[in-house]
Amino acid sequence: MAAGIQSQPAKSGSRRRSPRLQIQSPLDVTVVRNGVPDKLPGRAVNAGETGLAAILAGELALNEAVMIELHGPPNAVRLSAVVRYQDKLRCGLEFGELTAAQRTSLQDWVKENNLENDLTPKAEPEEAEPKKDQGKKKPGRESRVGKATIFSEPPQRDNGGRRRITWIVVLVLVAIAAFLFWWRWNQAWEELEAESKNPSALTEEPQAQVPAEVMEKLLVHRVEPTYPEEARRENLQGIVAIDIVVGRDGSVVSMKALNGPDVLARAAMDALRWWKFEPFRVNGEAAAAETTVAVEFKR
Repeated sequence: MAAGIQSQPAKSGSRRRSPRLQIQSPLDVTVVRNGVPDKLPGRAVNAGETGLAAILAGELALNEAVMIELHGPPNAVRLSAVVRYQDKLRCGLEFGELTAAQRTSLQDWVKENNLENDLTPKAEPEEAEPKKDQGKKKPGRESRVGKATIFSEPPQRDNGGRRRITWIVVLVLVAIAAFLFWWRWNQAWEELEAESKNPSALTEEPQAQVPAEVMEKLLVHRVEPTYPEEARRENLQGIVAIDIVVGRDGSVVSMKALNGPDVLARAAMDALRWWKFEPFRVNGEAAAAETTVAVEFKR
């Protein structure tokens, strides 16, 4: 694989091109610095088709490339993005180019986690307009007893009481929705804190050694490495072998360079961490697999 594709410069000051919906769902943002991935847990606060806003447990820099992992129902979603806004722990992330499958998964995730659907009360059905009296009859019901004529007053509607009941129902629904929102927020933060205290629980031990040609057939998303400028100046070329472990979800969870200069090895690993595979299966069950990938650098 040649490192012929160069990364494009990030655009700053971009404006939103699609509406955002309120979201409260945990996520992980991974950023690679000096060849070392740093995972920052956090929470999405709004999301749309082109990006999202989040509050993270650490700070990012403008125009940094990151990988987002969205948790919660219906399924976890992994997307690449660029930091377009940053204010302390709050940041705005713009998604990269999405595949059709990623776009569908993102739309399902946003629809499932949209808070506005939970907090919108159902409208009361409007009452039918009363039929107008025919002819020139006076209001009220007319009855005759002998020669005397008696008019009874029409019944008065208690519209004020109906409105009070409607408002009470709306307030009760809002209170229930607010309680459910607080409970979900609290549970999610407890899970996030538990994961932060035990990061080793996220690692996977490989269950099978898989030949490179077999895993290559399962590759569904490839990111070509960037030829480092330092390597160009020193005219460094060659093939770098990387030992990787692919998790049960098809993502690269760990890697180790087996040969080559450090500058080329780091560039290769920076690209490989964004690769995505179909899960390798053992007896029909998804399993973590270890394999070797060769990355070629040439001018």
